[in-house]
Amino acid sequence: MLVTMVVQTLYFLVDLYFVGRLGKEAIAGVGIAGNLTFVVLAITQMLGVGTTTLISHAAGRKERERAQLVLTQSLLLAALIGVLFFTAMTAVRDMYVAALSPDALSATQAINYLSWFVPAMALQFPLVVMAAALRGTGNFKPGMIVQTATLVINIVLAPTLMFGWVTGVAMGVAGAGLATFIAIVVGTIWLAFYFFDVTSYLTLQAEFTPHRGMWAEILKIGLPNGVEFALVAVYLVIVYTISRPFGAAAQAGFGIGQRLIQAGFMPVVALGFAVAPVAGQNFGARKAERVRETFRRAALMAAGVMLLFTLACQLVSETMIRVFSSDPAVVAIGAEYLWIVSWSLVASGIVFVNGSMFQAMGNTIPPLVASFTRIVVVAVPAVPLARMAGFELRWIWWLSVSATLLQLGINLTLLKREFRARLRFEQAPPQVTAAS
Repeated sequence: MLVTMVVQTLYFLVDLYFVGRLGKEAIAGVGIAGNLTFVVLAITQMLGVGTTTLISHAAGRKERERAQLVLTQSLLLAALIGVLFFTAMTAVRDMYVAALSPDALSATQAINYLSWFVPAMALQFPLVVMAAALRGTGNFKPGMIVQTATLVINIVLAPTLMFGWVTGVAMGVAGAGLATFIAIVVGTIWLAFYFFDVTSYLTLQAEFTPHRGMWAEILKIGLPNGVEFALVAVYLVIVYTISRPFGAAAQAGFGIGQRLIQAGFMPVVALGFAVAPVAGQNFGARKAERVRETFRRAALMAAGVMLLFTLACQLVSETMIRVFSSDPAVVAIGAEYLWIVSWSLVASGIVFVNGSMFQAMGNTIPPLVASFTRIVVVAVPAVPLARMAGFELRWIWWLSVSATLLQLGINLTLLKREFRARLRFEQAPPQVTAAS
């Protein structure tokens, strides 16, 4: 997972670098379109978490047939949601862009990008489910190979199509969207082959009849986690709406800073993806101490990685932004965003690992409560603050830091309670042998 996320981070930065060469309106437009990524993350997390949790529990109990049923039903559900997402986003695309864009040029860039990015996002649903199913069995290698390959394809194709290096036709930001679409098509087909191998632990069953009971189980576990990511999308919409009067430079600065934070957070995402199946299989095998130890070690690792990233943001935030834009206004806003928000990175890392532990135990409601509290703490005062004379965007960044620290406290308290309630397994009676 770490290898995959390192390549994912590289893709984020390379993509941002080339988009930055097209100007601040292109960065703002792609940033507005990129908000939808968190909507897709919300839905894919819902499907992925439910799939990983149920398959890891089945694997821990040695129930292979149930694990295969979960895989088949998850893919059916993913296909249905993908079609619905594509239809809905195609219908509301222009309206969404017009509501958040600071000017006509930024709106045009966003629409051009979404023309290919929307179908790419629709295809991500089955791709994520297949990778999640493999993670549930502890098999990370196929997902790593396929996702790394598709990211490399994206890295190569994006600038080629954007600037017309081979074709002679410069597509601009639309080329970045098309590159993503091609890469995901390749990845989806490639990963599907792993489930047609008869020697694989998970294989696709011949019957694809919808199983409403299984769908309900997947959604029950995954829905709260999906809502958590949807709340992030709400937060981004609030920020883009509030920053709209500040112009394209403000939205571009925030977009670059937010993408850098997302890229720097990838090692913790990799860690969280590993924590869920490891702790889930031990939970299914009723090994309480191994579940607790998984959290302790993962939390320390997440804190260590995020501490290093925090130091980078504190010391060289302006240099980091300048790599992607030379516009003084963009650099000033982006650097200030990084410097302030980085104070909450260690807390965010532990929060993410904490959420993976709840996924492993099949109860994703508690972290949702903490996430909802965080968004409320930011969203409720944000609107009246934005209307005050002398309002500055940094007020929202500091508010976000405070809310993240509050979220960490709530999460740790709820996890401690969950451990007390869920890890009290009855010990099996000792075996009586003939000798005794």
